[in-house]
Amino acid sequence: MPDDRKSSIVFETSSVVAASPDEVYRHLTDPHSYIGLSPLIVAVCDVRTGRDADGRAVTDYVAVERFRLAGPLRWDNHIRVRMVATRPGSQIVSDVRSPGWVWLRAVVDLTTETGGTRIRESVTAGAPLLLRRFVAGQARQVAAYRAAELTRRMATRP
Repeated sequence: MPDDRKSSIVFETSSVVAASPDEVYRHLTDPHSYIGLSPLIVAVCDVRTGRDADGRAVTDYVAVERFRLAGPLRWDNHIRVRMVATRPGSQIVSDVRSPGWVWLRAVVDLTTETGGTRIRESVTAGAPLLLRRFVAGQARQVAAYRAAELTRRMATRP
């Protein structure tokens, strides 16, 4: 992953949900929760769990993003995701690799807030110059959608 932040897409989102950090953490560490949590993710497959060299829980999986092109035309983009529980219960780091030399790193921090949990997501992404504007727009739209959908899900949980 390139370390040149000037050529990278960098932004942050923050929201508060009506659930405990443990509830939010459990939801976000289940790859299947991302179906519909991102407006593009329609399937998850090849889920594998394990531990990294530092003993942290790691989940590798493939997520299928569906892009609507024109009319009935669509394109399913298979992306590889590695999710690491860097601080169990309070931080998750996901590294995403997509075809076309597109990559994304999302660091999600969970902190207790009155009435629930503050979720801060820091995103760094990169793409070739011709795709950078599209990737930046999609990443920001998905992050905003995800924050709203997670807020809705946590408010309506049993």
